Amino acid sequence: MCLFFFFLPLFRDLSENQIKGIPRKAFRGIIDVKNLQLDNNQISCIEDGAFRALRDLEILTLNNNNITRIPVTSFNHMPKIRTLRLHSNFLHCDCHLAWLSDWLRQRRTIGQFTFCLAPVNLRGFLVAEVQKKDFVCSGNDSEPLSCSASSITCPSACTCSNNVVDCRGRGLTEIPANLPEDIWEIVLYGNKITEIPQGLFDDLVSLQLLLLNANKINCLRVNTFQGLHNLKLLSLYDNKLQTISKGLFAPLRSIQTLHLAQNPFVCDCHLKWLADYLQDNPIETSGARCSNPRRLANKRISQIKSKKFRCSGMCFIPGFNTARLCCFMDLVCPEKCRCEGTIVDCSNQKLTRLPSHLPEYTTDLRLNDNDISVLEAIGLFKKLPNLRKINLSNNKIKEIREGTFDGASGVQELILTENQLESVHGRMFRGLTGLKTLMLRSNSISCINNDTFAGLSSVRLLSLYDNHISTITPGAFSTLVSLSTINLLANSFNCNCHLAWLGKWLRKKRIVSGNPRCLKPFFLKDIPIQDVDVQDFTCDGNDESSCLLSPPCPSQCTCVDSVVRCSNKGLRMLPKGIPKDVTELKYNVVTLYSHSPSILSYNRLRCIPVHAFNGLRSLRVLTLHGNDISSVPEGSFNDLVSLSHLALGTNPLHCDCNLRWLSEWVKAGYKEPGIARCSGPDAMVDRLLLTTPTHHFQCKEPVDISVVSKCNPCLSNPCKNNGTCNNDPVEFYQCTCPFGFKGRDCSMPINSCIQNPCQNGGTCHLTETNKDGFSCSCLLGYEGERCEINPDDCEDNDCENNSTCVDGINNYVCLCPPNYTGELCDEVINHCVPELNPCQHESKCLPLDKGTRCECLPGYSGKHCEIDDDDCVGHKCRHGAVCVDAVNGYTCVCPQGFSGLFCETPPPMVLLQTSPCDNYECQNGAQCIVAHHEPVCRCLAGFAGQKCEKLITVNFVGKDSYVELPSAKIRPQANISLQVATDKDNGILLYKGDNDPLALELYQGHVRLIYDTLNSPPTTVYSVETVNDGQFHSVELMMLNQTLNLVVDKGTPKIALDFEILKSLLRRKSASIIWRGHSRGERGTPNGFHGCIHDVRINNELQDFKDLPQQSLGVLPGCKSCNICKHGICRSLEKTSVICECHPGWTGPLCDQEIGDPCLNHKCLHGKCMVANVAYTCKCMEGYTGMYCDKKNNSSNPCRILKCNHGQCKISEHGEPYCECDPNYSGEHCDRENLCQGEIIREVVRKQQGYTSCATASKVPRLECRGGCGSGQCCVPLRSKRRKYFFQCVDGSTFTEELERHVECGCSKCL
Repeated sequence: MCLFFFFLPLFRDLSENQIKGIPRKAFRGIIDVKNLQLDNNQISCIEDGAFRALRDLEILTLNNNNITRIPVTSFNHMPKIRTLRLHSNFLHCDCHLAWLSDWLRQRRTIGQFTFCLAPVNLRGFLVAEVQKKDFVCSGNDSEPLSCSASSITCPSACTCSNNVVDCRGRGLTEIPANLPEDIWEIVLYGNKITEIPQGLFDDLVSLQLLLLNANKINCLRVNTFQGLHNLKLLSLYDNKLQTISKGLFAPLRSIQTLHLAQNPFVCDCHLKWLADYLQDNPIETSGARCSNPRRLANKRISQIKSKKFRCSGMCFIPGFNTARLCCFMDLVCPEKCRCEGTIVDCSNQKLTRLPSHLPEYTTDLRLNDNDISVLEAIGLFKKLPNLRKINLSNNKIKEIREGTFDGASGVQELILTENQLESVHGRMFRGLTGLKTLMLRSNSISCINNDTFAGLSSVRLLSLYDNHISTITPGAFSTLVSLSTINLLANSFNCNCHLAWLGKWLRKKRIVSGNPRCLKPFFLKDIPIQDVDVQDFTCDGNDESSCLLSPPCPSQCTCVDSVVRCSNKGLRMLPKGIPKDVTELKYNVVTLYSHSPSILSYNRLRCIPVHAFNGLRSLRVLTLHGNDISSVPEGSFNDLVSLSHLALGTNPLHCDCNLRWLSEWVKAGYKEPGIARCSGPDAMVDRLLLTTPTHHFQCKEPVDISVVSKCNPCLSNPCKNNGTCNNDPVEFYQCTCPFGFKGRDCSMPINSCIQNPCQNGGTCHLTETNKDGFSCSCLLGYEGERCEINPDDCEDNDCENNSTCVDGINNYVCLCPPNYTGELCDEVINHCVPELNPCQHESKCLPLDKGTRCECLPGYSGKHCEIDDDDCVGHKCRHGAVCVDAVNGYTCVCPQGFSGLFCETPPPMVLLQTSPCDNYECQNGAQCIVAHHEPVCRCLAGFAGQKCEKLITVNFVGKDSYVELPSAKIRPQANISLQVATDKDNGILLYKGDNDPLALELYQGHVRLIYDTLNSPPTTVYSVETVNDGQFHSVELMMLNQTLNLVVDKGTPKIALDFEILKSLLRRKSASIIWRGHSRGERGTPNGFHGCIHDVRINNELQDFKDLPQQSLGVLPGCKSCNICKHGICRSLEKTSVICECHPGWTGPLCDQEIGDPCLNHKCLHGKCMVANVAYTCKCMEGYTGMYCDKKNNSSNPCRILKCNHGQCKISEHGEPYCECDPNYSGEHCDRENLCQGEIIREVVRKQQGYTSCATASKVPRLECRGGCGSGQCCVPLRSKRRKYFFQCVDGSTFTEELERHVECGCSKCL
């Protein structure tokens, strides 16, 4: 029951009825209803605009119905609505219902208790409270589904509720035809249904479950389930099916479960496809089995090998009867024919007509050597999508009826040799759009007209050998655009004026033709046509032509006697071939003959060509009534000398000066009865053509293009796809189409594959079964209708050990975690092989389950033995001697005059000359010199002051190097100045860390000042000057006159802050100012600072970096203090200074000593010198010990009895021996490896961005170090990496930020 009203009072209660839908026009014309109640019905469809007429409606109730969707504009036209009730429905909260949530939130008092029923994750939620982002649609549901209220009817024998039609056990013999279109389930089991009509399920696009079990179905046509793209379960259990047509289940794209058991299947070659289908798609769960043949009886179809499905000779199916023949037409071989593979051979069987059916798989049809005389249009080839070749040679064919080859677009070769065809025309070959070879040799064809081969644009080879052709009409081969070979030999060509065009065509085309020769006239006999001169093609005394036929009636018209009627035919132009003897020509009801009326009324004629009526001297009545004619060329009616009546009414005549002649012409003979009226120009509208004075027909204004283009259609660019338009006196216009297109307007592609619609290398195939006219064969790894989908091969991967799968094309790649390799990451990496060994300095590599461990030689330490231990720590060199580190030892370089192993022996006593420098102490390594008899300190780079006591220049060489200044020196009236030298683009120069951070940065070579408070937006100022040229540049921050200014190189001040922000900055006295290469606060910067800071002054007071409270590694005095390594690389080392890593072949503290023999001048006293890399060690004799074997071995040494496996023995304050273990070892004997290891934890990182909360879109892996370490060390992160992560905020904004995450744990100093 649908809802239709013609009258309603102000209040209407339609509750508790059986209304199922509300049509769009249900309330049309009704404007006074204020209260409409539709509760407790079965409404499942509300058409778009159903309530549009109810503008005064105040109350609408739709409770307890079956509503799943509501169109977007349903409530837009009810401005007075104050009560809306929608509870107890089946609302599907996807993207199409998002509008309702917004609508209800804006009207909080109405629509309460409106809940979602689907999808599952939103079931029970109030629609108004669901967030917009949660209203989502899957790929197939992205288009809004429309419904039709008129289609919501339930079959009388069934029950319908909640989109389910239940017809079980009703004794039905056929499926009801009036099924609702939006149902999800149909239950039809336990009936007596024998077959399913074609197209029954075509419109049920939402159907998901179809139960047809326990019926008597014996036939399923191949397109039975066409359109059921969303069907998930199909049950055909317990029916009478013996076979199933190939491709039956192809439309079921979403099928998940299939029941086919308890059917008497005959498992021959025709069912092989089903076994292959079930093996590729294991969805048949009921266990379908074979009944016949006996060798396969009771075996499961899905488990039988393909080669077992065989057919022998004629296909025999037990119990087969003709009543079910329709079901097997696409499988059974025709009577008297032989079928081998895809070849159907019906030759030499004395057949007199085409077979009534052929197997669907046929590719080669052989009908040669039979007695067929007429090819009838029985639609045979519409059912053969794979047919490629037809052989009809050596029959008795005299006639090919129009439509015979409809549907044969895939046929490429047609052989009609040795038949009795006398004439051929284009309609014979309709449907053969893909034909490439046409054999017409040895027939009786006498004439080739210019429409004979119309539509055969793909033909490459045409044979007309051995016919009776004497004349070929000009343009006969113009439609054969692909022609490369034509055989015209053995014909009786009459080379008169009618054939002159052929010689020119053969010379121009240069295609293979066999050089056809003239038979007539005698003087041209046996001369090749293409060699005949143009002037020799003459009709003098030789005007014969086999193509001169009696004038036919135009195909669009009917002709009775001399009356031609062409009205109401939708004509856009005058038909061709109007007989010259028409007397009446009617184009409103259209007629044209030399002795009759011509009726052409009520068509769509737009223009009358000037020569259209030439020769119609007997025409008496011309009816052009009711067309679209605006102008008639002067002289068009010159030959109509017998015309007595002209009908031009109901045409939009444009009566300007160009139509003045027609006004005079009709007035002269009164042939037009005064009906035709003008429609333009404006001054002539509605004036009669017959009575309006001639002088009113004037040309005063430009004519609209819509009028001019009627007779000059090329002005409106009718040719599509870049076709070239040419005006034609008869056709009005002709389009010269570019390659790949055809048709009058070049709008039709020659074939659907011409533009290669298949993506990703797919192959295009023409087919009529697909709505697009083609199908795609995809390369491996792609799928989809156009091969546009690359399925995710990682859905089922074999990657092991928590490796990451990366999808490819028809494959995938496993990205292995550390310590694993192999195609599937199933092999453990041995990091100790030479090419991977991380251990340095000839240390021993020991493989472990997760990585390696290096056993270092004496003198080296570190995870990979990469650290050369500084043996100078705690050295015993005396008298200012310089300690030079060696491998597992050190050497004291004595001052002049001192000697001994530790320079303990002073020089002989001599009387030193006094000097002003004797009692003058220069600091920080400065040299004292005498100038003008006064001591003067020559400071090293970076130092200043009278005694070089102040460090005023520092060089930042470390990644995280910094110095810190106290904030106590910052006052409201203050300034900070410094000089900076660097060749880098970016870095932090000065940073004030607190809740309102201030940063002075180097950014892209310029100085940038940033101040960020929580109460106002960040303030940023850039310098114009660039400072990254390696020279010193002055930078000054001035807090003056209630502003903070930035001045670079004494340039123009840049105002950075106003007074209120400045006060906020100065109030925070606990904050410190830091010069550094990397920020310590929350604010991050992508680069550390590398360069020099010089002459830092606060309020004009020079700052001494030595006195600052805190410094870090990598801060060196001077600006070139890291260039002291002559042949090596400078590295920062704690606070003391730097260390030189020498290039091969050099040694010494400054890498300035070339290596010779390390044992030359060695100091081993009681031992042997042993070379170790670039240094040496002493192997002591028995009884001696020490670095240089200079100490006698004390047998009472407590360490003699203590063995330290991975460490060194030390003596405690109480004289007790103990083991000091190497890193990563512990235990009494340093024999237990520490179990410090990392555990990966994945969690969402949350941040506050202004006033909104943000979180990472995915979980961020974090390494948490756990485990114990000996020797007072802690298990801490040793190595980290930075990676960008994507943040999403609750207000919808997004941003990307770099986060640091630890990737390796180990034992080190406790933080």
